Amino acid sequence: MQNIEFTLNGSQIEVSIDPRESLLHMLRNRLGVFGPKEGCGKGECGACTVLVEHNAVNACIFPAGKVDGLEVVTIEGLQQGEHLHPIQQAFIDTGAVQCGFCTPGMILSAKDLLDHHHKPSRQEIRRAISGNICRCTGYSKIIDAIEYASKDVSKS
Repeated sequence: MQNIEFTLNGSQIEVSIDPRESLLHMLRNRLGVFGPKEGCGKGECGACTVLVEHNAVNACIFPAGKVDGLEVVTIEGLQQGEHLHPIQQAFIDTGAVQCGFCTPGMILSAKDLLDHHHKPSRQEIRRAISGNICRCTGYSKIIDAIEYASKDVSKS
């Protein structure tokens, strides 16, 4: 076992892990954080996307031990009190939420994009979410939501 300390959604966490454990397994099974989902278990679907040091990663293939001393943000960490993050609100406003399984990963991939590029083109948005699979939509409303959110995010 290995002890690690990191910041999760603004709170300092200390946990003992198996060094071979994935970040996804640690978040869901040890810490009760259920926003990241197990989809493929191979880093291909994006349902497990979280932010590590402001960069989107697939938590199912990211070793939990690598977050020692770092900051991790899940979908649960975006909302500020009663106020949704502008990207979360944009997904609601544009009807981009379908079944919701892919939504946390899509939103966090969008946050990574918008944190690094405030006014992305639709092609850049498509590229940024290319690692996230949605089985419900043709992606149009998701791209619309991210484009819509970029207007709010760039103001802040």
